Amino acid sequence: MDLLVVLKLVAGLAMLLGGAELLVRGASRLALRWGMAPLVVGLTVVAFGTSAPELAIGVGAAFKGEPDIALGNVVGSNIANVLLILGICALVSPLVVRRQLIWLDVPVMVAVSAGVLAMSLDGELVRGEGIALVAIGLAYVGGLLWMARRGNGGDVGDPEVPDAGTNVPAWRHLLVLVAGLAVLVLGSQWLVDGAVSIATAMGVSELVIGLTVVAIGTSLPEIATSVLAVVRGERDMAVGNIVGSNVFNLLFVLGATAAIAPDGIAVGAAAVRFDLPVMTAVALACMPIFFTGHCIQRWEGGLFLGYYAAYIAYLLLDAADHDALPAFSAMMMAFVVPLTVITLAVVTLRAWRARHPRP
Repeated sequence: MDLLVVLKLVAGLAMLLGGAELLVRGASRLALRWGMAPLVVGLTVVAFGTSAPELAIGVGAAFKGEPDIALGNVVGSNIANVLLILGICALVSPLVVRRQLIWLDVPVMVAVSAGVLAMSLDGELVRGEGIALVAIGLAYVGGLLWMARRGNGGDVGDPEVPDAGTNVPAWRHLLVLVAGLAVLVLGSQWLVDGAVSIATAMGVSELVIGLTVVAIGTSLPEIATSVLAVVRGERDMAVGNIVGSNVFNLLFVLGATAAIAPDGIAVGAAAVRFDLPVMTAVALACMPIFFTGHCIQRWEGGLFLGYYAAYIAYLLLDAADHDALPAFSAMMMAFVVPLTVITLAVVTLRAWRARHPRP
């Protein structure tokens, strides 16, 4: 393996960790100083910042004539954000979910995911559809900021927000946030460059590279930021970052890529048949888990991680055209998926009965 590739991978990882620390610190201090809830900061500032690598790679791939990487990057990142990152965060510490996420932000994520799937059924995302996605994104952000100004964007003055730094000028916190974002973007780019070089040398297809290597690489800022936010007690910011990043990826990253690319984004049959439906199903799976007690438990995080491992295994088996793929798929459809659906249904029913006891 090329020494330069290894150095880029190591340096990129170090920059991700340092950039995440700066980004969370700056964002949490700004939230406290401006009276904004950490959830709103996570859904907007942090989510947009950690989605910057996806935007840069998506637009660049579209201009280079690599639409599979552009699409796979967004779809794979959204799947990784929920199954991988939310799963890791829940294992670190159970996550309490705010009402705003349940009644507004998660339904928006589900609706946008289903909308992108519907737009892609004809095999392409054209410029007009990209512009429409960006316009919806601007309206969504505007609505979040309007709610925050009215005091409906979460609990202002949440005890999870640290009290330190209130006497420091706001521009210094903003400078720390921007510096952390810049380090995150550069670090993720170095990691992705090295990983793509290795995957390409191994003969992996562009779509699989986008769904796995590039998706996980560009999700590393979300991983670093969200896990660090949970460790620091900023759980609202962590969950808001994940949900907000998914919405930003679809509305702004995919929308801007389709709007800017000369011929839009071609959507392959494999993505329409499997990857986009999986992304939509993953978003939909958040609904019952977020409803049950307004808390994502450790076992639910473990369930998400297990599903992500199964998804990656399927992609790798499919890419290699392995003989075990039919048996693996049959096992997932016949046992794992129905068992999970039944478990979630039972948990949801118990939560509903706990809130509505019989007289």
